Amino acid sequence: MTKNVEVIAEKEPPAIRKYWESIESGEAHGHHYVVLLGLRTFDTSQLLKRVLEGLSISAWERFERNTAIPKSQLLSCVQISSRTISRRREEGRLHPDESDRLLRATRIFAKALALFEGDAKLTRQWLLSPQLGLGGATPLGYAATEVGAREVENLIGRLEHGIPS
Repeated sequence: MTKNVEVIAEKEPPAIRKYWESIESGEAHGHHYVVLLGLRTFDTSQLLKRVLEGLSISAWERFERNTAIPKSQLLSCVQISSRTISRRREEGRLHPDESDRLLRATRIFAKALALFEGDAKLTRQWLLSPQLGLGGATPLGYAATEVGAREVENLIGRLEHGIPS
């Protein structure tokens, strides 16, 4: 079942709409989820370079705005304190390890967004709700580590294929 792109366009931020349209058209590939951060680099080597340089603070701000997930939940998932994010605003950029964790959170959000056919509201609700397939933990909480993020991705894959979790 596929949602109508026009319905998504009315309800969601432009980056969400752009990501969903690329999924619908079959154009999404590789790291296309980085549009949610305002990045235009989908090539792995270029993305790696950007992460190692540290993503600009605007990437964090766009992710925060595009996901509309409570700031405290995002900070916890990306493992950054509010004091640190304030310092990064002054500096203008995240550190490489913070950038990598932000990219991981973005990837999880994008995969969940695809699962819910572009519906950001359902995506947020699912990411913030305890899931039996994760032992009662929330997907966003689980995604705070790479091991947990892989489990969330596995759960999304099972749900996409109708495998009970």
